[in-house]
Amino acid sequence: MWSKLYDERRLTRVEARAKSNTHRIDKLEPIVEEIHTMSETMVQLVEEVKHTNDNVCNLDKKIDSMDARVDVMERAPAEDAKNYKTTAVTAIISTISGAIATGLIMMVAQYIK
Repeated sequence: MWSKLYDERRLTRVEARAKSNTHRIDKLEPIVEEIHTMSETMVQLVEEVKHTNDNVCNLDKKIDSMDARVDVMERAPAEDAKNYKTTAVTAIISTISGAIATGLIMMVAQYIK
């Protein structure tokens, strides 16, 4: 009899514990689902961040290329000014040399006369 009573109490406790565990599991199921949803969202966000990083890297390369072209374009007027200055100095020196040569030729021509 004592064994039967002990078994009955033990069975009652096991059933109560099973019922309690069932309630706890029922409470945890929505939390687990939410964690799963958040995990999927995180995976998507990581992929989007990778895509954004790739775009930023591509933009950096394009900006570097544009910087190089802008540098060339900025140097072009200075190069042109330098060429104009060289041309002007050459023209002035040529004119003065031509005038001196013409004067010398005229002096020689008058001296020979």
